[in-house]
Amino acid sequence: MPFSPKITKWVKGRRNGWKQWSALLTAARQLQTGPVIWMHASSLGEFEQGSPLLSAIHQQYPKALLVVTFFSPSGYEVKKHYSGAHCIGYLPFDGPVAAKRFVAMVQPDLVLWVKYDYWYFTLKAIHDQKVPLLLVSAMYRSNQPFFKWYGGMHRKMLGYFTHFFVQTNDAATLLGQVAAQEKITISGDTRFDAVVAVLQHWHGNPLIEQWIADTQWVIVAGSTWPSDEEKMVHYSKTYPQVKWIIAPHNIDESDIADSKALFPNAICYSQLTESMAAADKNVLIIDNVGMLKYLYKYGPICYIGGGFTGDGVHNVLEAAVYSKPVIHGPEYSKYAEAIALEENGGSQIIETALELEALLQKWIAEPETLSRMGHTAGQYVQQYSGATQKVMDYIQANRLLTNETNC
Repeated sequence: MPFSPKITKWVKGRRNGWKQWSALLTAARQLQTGPVIWMHASSLGEFEQGSPLLSAIHQQYPKALLVVTFFSPSGYEVKKHYSGAHCIGYLPFDGPVAAKRFVAMVQPDLVLWVKYDYWYFTLKAIHDQKVPLLLVSAMYRSNQPFFKWYGGMHRKMLGYFTHFFVQTNDAATLLGQVAAQEKITISGDTRFDAVVAVLQHWHGNPLIEQWIADTQWVIVAGSTWPSDEEKMVHYSKTYPQVKWIIAPHNIDESDIADSKALFPNAICYSQLTESMAAADKNVLIIDNVGMLKYLYKYGPICYIGGGFTGDGVHNVLEAAVYSKPVIHGPEYSKYAEAIALEENGGSQIIETALELEALLQKWIAEPETLSRMGHTAGQYVQQYSGATQKVMDYIQANRLLTNETNC
């Protein structure tokens, strides 16, 4: 583990961090003269959750200086050149001195914390400076320390937040046991707004469109783990006329090599060129980050990975927004949107390779079932979009960004 590439990036990314932050902020303040809004996201998924809010703030306050911090390299490495923010970097190590120093350096007028990633000294430093601190798209479960006898410090961290925007009624009820009810708003999940924005700004991929041009059935499998891919192997070999677009969750060289070994009739996206249509291959492995959310549109059937891991299924909304029926594994109890999508009839749970094969054959033979489930999935996403506007309404109603002459 000490030699993990992710940990190496995590450590290296924080070297000379103070000098880098000073230079970033100094340069940005020359151009952005309005209030400073700081958004923290643990990783890429949380960033995608918060990005609709950043976009809305930028539109409403074009002179605002937007700062984004990450904890994980998997977020920072992908979004370090994101054009929708002015300063992007790692959150410094949490400690009483470092936290005070960083808050003093950023001088935020508003802080947005996405979903979770609680750091005691950083949250305390923000609170001590009397900076409004909003928790966005929060979720809570009864087994978390906040609701245990030993969770005193965790409950204290909750006290540092100005307001909570939670995803569900159940989360609001649970949080209400340890936080003032007037500080809680049931807003839904900003991830709905994020995927709707992707749908609205969708763009095609000519290489992939060429590769699937003569294929009737395409299955897009996103954020897959080996435990997901093992369920697909037999079907992909038995029915070569069906094409698969598989985007593994981990794309390190060794992980991609493992995926290719599972699917001998596969080609990587990086090898796909206009002169190599690869028509004889029925599996395309996406060996990059950032493309997946646009690819689900190509699959009449979509599979979301992670449902056979301890962390659970990944973002089902990225596929559902395209009005596509979703398949995933049985580990999804932590994710309200996955539960709701299944209850509404927009997704199907499988536990074995045989179940996956039977389901695919059934859906391919019953296109009307696919159409009905896809419509249900798409309607579910549209129905629950709008969380971003609720947060914006709160910001404006409470005049949290009052320096409007510079906005």
